[in-house]
Amino acid sequence: MTTIKPTLTLLCTLCLAATSAFAQSDRPYPPVTDARLLNPEPQNWLQYRANYAGWGYSPLAKINDGNVGKLTTAWSFATGQVEGHQSPPLVNGGYMYITTPGSQIIALDAKTGAELWRYKKSLPAELTQLHPTNRGVAMYGDKLYFATLDCMLVALDAKTGKVLWTKPVENWKNGYYMTLAPLVVKGKVMVGASGGEFGIRGFLAAYDSETGNEAWRTFTIPAPGEPGGDTWPANNDNWKRGGGSIWITGSYDPATNLAFWGTGNPSPWTPDERKGDNLYTSSTVAIDVDTGKIKGHHQYTWNDSWDWDEVSAPLLIDTEYKGKKIKAAVHAGRNGYLWILERTGDKINFVEAWPYVGNNAFTGIDAKTGRLAYDEARKPRLGAKSAYCPSLWGGKDWSPEAYNPKTNMLYIPANNNMCSELPAAENPKYKAGELFIGVPLDGILTNVRVPKPDQSVGELQAWDMSTGKLAWVHKYSTFLWTPLMTTGGNLVFAGGTNDRMFRAFDARNGKQLWETPAPSGVHGVPSTYEVDGEQYVAVQSGWGVDAERLQGAFNAVFEKKTTVPQGGTLMVFKLKP
Repeated sequence: MTTIKPTLTLLCTLCLAATSAFAQSDRPYPPVTDARLLNPEPQNWLQYRANYAGWGYSPLAKINDGNVGKLTTAWSFATGQVEGHQSPPLVNGGYMYITTPGSQIIALDAKTGAELWRYKKSLPAELTQLHPTNRGVAMYGDKLYFATLDCMLVALDAKTGKVLWTKPVENWKNGYYMTLAPLVVKGKVMVGASGGEFGIRGFLAAYDSETGNEAWRTFTIPAPGEPGGDTWPANNDNWKRGGGSIWITGSYDPATNLAFWGTGNPSPWTPDERKGDNLYTSSTVAIDVDTGKIKGHHQYTWNDSWDWDEVSAPLLIDTEYKGKKIKAAVHAGRNGYLWILERTGDKINFVEAWPYVGNNAFTGIDAKTGRLAYDEARKPRLGAKSAYCPSLWGGKDWSPEAYNPKTNMLYIPANNNMCSELPAAENPKYKAGELFIGVPLDGILTNVRVPKPDQSVGELQAWDMSTGKLAWVHKYSTFLWTPLMTTGGNLVFAGGTNDRMFRAFDARNGKQLWETPAPSGVHGVPSTYEVDGEQYVAVQSGWGVDAERLQGAFNAVFEKKTTVPQGGTLMVFKLKP
């Protein structure tokens, strides 16, 4: 696992690299208002998943199923960084922003690719973390908001890159770090910290967009006496280091003023010393944006010891499901089940769930509550080996699904027929800032098992939201690690394979319509936008982090070895003239 080696002094925690200006744009910068975030214009990509509902959908249709085969490179840009490039290119009025590993922001002209400015946070050399990546900025007013690896929240001028304020969120020395794109709602900038594998206590926090002052902080691991506190052992203080990380940007329902966030697995992985359900880990929590109060939750995997954290926020879809209108919260779980939940103003109701990939760890599910029953022989625990499906990488990891309202289909980047075999777990000793897992690292990094080597693994799946039925599936011989984007042009875009291809599929039937090789593997979040009436599709290539580790696990088990080159490149496409 990747770490940053010590070479600098602790003073670097507060050091900020000067913003470098490269060019200027004559375009006016349109302020990002609440109204625009509630109803984003098709020509821009203003948020991590394009809209508050988390769909990963654009209504743009100039590039469509009839002409996508004519896509060609408009321009490209090398970031100068290695490791996993995962952020979406955000676009507002012709201004584009990407983030890269190393806590860096690059501002570009969205039409020409000219670099406008670059900001890079100076990181403490002693910083250790497992995911050296970043998943994007948030835009609000005339500012950008950026969460850094050393747990700082930075506000910058969107046009010039000038740093306006910097606020500490948590102490990185205790294992906290941030990789997510912030979520901004009504002037509150919301972030959460990663670090469950270091024994942190997860939380969400909101900051005033103008001043940076903290508005509220809500822990995902309740203390004794708080709601949910009785799901942790009463005879120890494991809740203080219980995990529940926040990895991925939440979704938001303006009708109820609730933000929905996915939470990470409990810490450590071994469950024997933390008996109980361990709320609010491996869950979706609904947070009142004004107060930070938890108004509802659904726990996908209670007392999780499989590392099936459910970090992705649910997609908020108002649909008719099996003849009934429902305000749904839909999530393809890492535990291999597709969950249909109902969101209300004060709770989250279970509707239905079913496996979208093979699962042999669960023996049943309660039809009223959605609580799972376990095959205890397949549950990792102290002193015993464990074998289970899906693997600890899950039926789907952090990579987001996409929803297309024209087709009413949910698209999932799934991994089927992929299992794990872990060595006997150990009871770890907690020390601040050090790994607190309980499973040997070599066992984690070589854990993949595919029962039949000739089986497909990666699957791009499409599910009809009105029926809950699988509409189509595109199968790959290798694993799939890709965020998805879908458009009004009846397209689904996906990368995520070790052949470095970026592809477009017909959203209605799964037919592959176009592909192009990238300099590195593609597991960045795609986006699409228009400038001066012309539509573009943009995505970052740059293999690394967990996709690279999973490839290493495959290389350790199977005879065929694959190496995917690293190095970040932003690729932007348009139709041939």
